[in-house]
Amino acid sequence: MSDAAKDDLLEYLHRSREAVVWKLTGASELDVRRPLTPTGTNLLGLVKHLAGVDAGYLGGVFGRPFPEALPWGAQDAEPDADMWATADESRGELLALYRRVWAHGDATVAALDLDTTGTVPWWPEERRHPTLRRVLVHLIGETHRHAGHADIVRELVDGAVGAKEGLLLMGSDDPAQWSVHRARVQAAAEEAAGRG
Repeated sequence: MSDAAKDDLLEYLHRSREAVVWKLTGASELDVRRPLTPTGTNLLGLVKHLAGVDAGYLGGVFGRPFPEALPWGAQDAEPDADMWATADESRGELLALYRRVWAHGDATVAALDLDTTGTVPWWPEERRHPTLRRVLVHLIGETHRHAGHADIVRELVDGAVGAKEGLLLMGSDDPAQWSVHRARVQAAAEEAAGRG
């Protein structure tokens, strides 16, 4: 595989990482931490979770463990400890950690060929030894999935939408137009439900 293929994969991974981090910009301390879904999904928890995911896949899987301990990933950690930030875990610390994890993962990608195989102990035996290329595709999917969660959670916080600063990717930035659109969608849903 060429360096161009690595560059393409890393570009998509970088975009999704940055999208998740950007969703915290301008949000209050409470709003980046508070649960906004019945399962507790929150913005800072998504960053913490992805730091652990990235460290695992582009670290230990290829024999290049991330050099810092992530206590929420330990065997004896409470369930879902990676999905929320404790009061003692600052936003700045978790964002800085995530960026260090990125640098470590990017160094792994730079050091290895895309055909290099790793070992993912938590995957089923028949898929346990994927190539770096496959792991990158998996990690891109995982990170984009959580970027989508962050999109929705941030919209619930304060209505902020968009892919990144200056890139709305929505039909309008007019709240009045969104209110009209939402009412139209609601009316269509109620009409369809009434027919069923």
